Amino acid sequence: MMGSRLICVRRSRVTAMVLKVFFPSCCSSADSGILIGRWISEQSSAVILAVVHFPFIPVQVKQYLGEVQRVTKVSVSVLGSWSNSKQEKEESLSEFLEDLGTIFCHEPWIQISKEGDSKFWSCSTLQKHSKNPQEEEIILVYYDQRKVMLSHLHPPLDTAGQGAEDASKLSAIFDTVARSQVLFMTDRYDEGPIKLTHWQSDGVEASIIVELLKQASVPACMLLTFLLSLLSGICRSRVLKFWPLSFLWSKLSTCEQLGHRLQHLQVISSNKKAQNQNQLMRKANIFVSLLVDVALGILLMSWLYRKNRIGHLADTLIPVADHVAEELQDLLQWLMGAPAGLKMNRALDQVLGRFFLYHIHLWISYIHLLSPFIEMILWYVGLSACLGLTVALCILSDILALLTFHIYCFYVYGARLYCLKIYGLSSLWRLFRGKKWNVLRQRVDSCSYDLDQLFIGTLLFTILLFLLPTTALYYLVFILLRLLVVVVQGLIHLLVDLIDSLPLYSLILRLCRSYRLAAGVKFRVLEQQDGKPLRLLMQINPLSYGGVVQTYRLPTYSCYPRDSWASLCKKLFLGELIYPWKHKGDKQN
Repeated sequence: MMGSRLICVRRSRVTAMVLKVFFPSCCSSADSGILIGRWISEQSSAVILAVVHFPFIPVQVKQYLGEVQRVTKVSVSVLGSWSNSKQEKEESLSEFLEDLGTIFCHEPWIQISKEGDSKFWSCSTLQKHSKNPQEEEIILVYYDQRKVMLSHLHPPLDTAGQGAEDASKLSAIFDTVARSQVLFMTDRYDEGPIKLTHWQSDGVEASIIVELLKQASVPACMLLTFLLSLLSGICRSRVLKFWPLSFLWSKLSTCEQLGHRLQHLQVISSNKKAQNQNQLMRKANIFVSLLVDVALGILLMSWLYRKNRIGHLADTLIPVADHVAEELQDLLQWLMGAPAGLKMNRALDQVLGRFFLYHIHLWISYIHLLSPFIEMILWYVGLSACLGLTVALCILSDILALLTFHIYCFYVYGARLYCLKIYGLSSLWRLFRGKKWNVLRQRVDSCSYDLDQLFIGTLLFTILLFLLPTTALYYLVFILLRLLVVVVQGLIHLLVDLIDSLPLYSLILRLCRSYRLAAGVKFRVLEQQDGKPLRLLMQINPLSYGGVVQTYRLPTYSCYPRDSWASLCKKLFLGELIYPWKHKGDKQN
């Protein structure tokens, strides 16, 4: 737990006041000078940000800290003195460092000194202006300034009580270092009156390639924003709102995916600066997701156009469709007989069988009518893979829906007929019990029926009851075929949603630079001796991979029905239509 070791120290000595000094490990070999940082009075903590070493002029230091405070909005001040006795051995130096406390006037004045080659450090405080100085127990905490500055703290979502308090205290430390970035932009090679030692004192980290990309991204984003605004204006035009274009746009998953990617392009091409770390990570995740999607699509396109695979696929598609149609014909011939030895209503069985056989005949004619154009259609469909693998997968899902449209028709016919009989039987069953369904009040009320109504209801109930097994068998067979198609389409859309929503940039960052995504910290004891400050090393606990996905998961356009097994079985029993997915705004029947 964060801060657990500090809590143990506080409980061990109740009378002493605990002072926590967070010292950057990069300053352990700095020349003697003064410590600048932020004093957090609520936590009795001092966050050291840099060391200003000699020579310097106090007035210039105060002016410099005033400018830093104005830019960063962080109350940066001189907190104490730093003495590296390995380099400075004059006794007058310690007296001079103590006298600096009267110039900069900070309570308490922290004095940290390194005792030559010894591994023990001395750390003390001076309270010259305090009337009742208290005994203070000092804890010296080392932290990696680079990692703390570049990291983004993710406190646990379920923190409560002491855990939430520790998380808020720790976020203040991280926020102080992160907001003091301007302080770290100067190195020892700068010609200025003040020389600082911090994590970038040997040279500011920068990349020429990154800077060139930043400069080139401005006109590219402006051009892309103009093109996207033009395209979005066309998409919002009234032409696409008329039927059947509006119907196709809402039902075809390809159109939905293109609209979803258009929104992603508008997000990453926006000139508006990200307000916080979450928005920045979202833009980076969208950008990497688009790059990976397009790269996979180009690989798929290059594979399809090699060795005439498009032609082989077109030559294979027609025989496969004929084979599926023949299997369906054999299945219907089996249902029109005595399937599994069941006694069916022969008249209804023959009517339903011939009805569905005629639809299969129409379907075979439709496939053979399109056979000369199949290769050309697949050739142009293959070109769409350059828009991304997700677009190609959505086109595959739509093609599968078109190729299995006859199965969908069989399923709808069987489901409607079965649903009609189920609701008819339930209504007639209420008639026998003297009940009826009140449409206005949406409840079952008592009702009195005469003899003729009961006689006709009995006849209808008997007819529907004896015709139900034949209808239920057809419905069962066709719903199994429909569920097979739904499962295949669901797997395709699951893969599309995985590519769309997976935070690839965050996962790569977690793999390569885990400290950038911090879930907390842990403290390791470096040394502990009576009369010396307790020295701890603060290490960053990275966010787990599951936490990364949960925190930075991107939203997707499709939402799968979250029905329970009981609800799904109820829909199947009542003959309600089921879909592999439903889009936003659609009502599921």
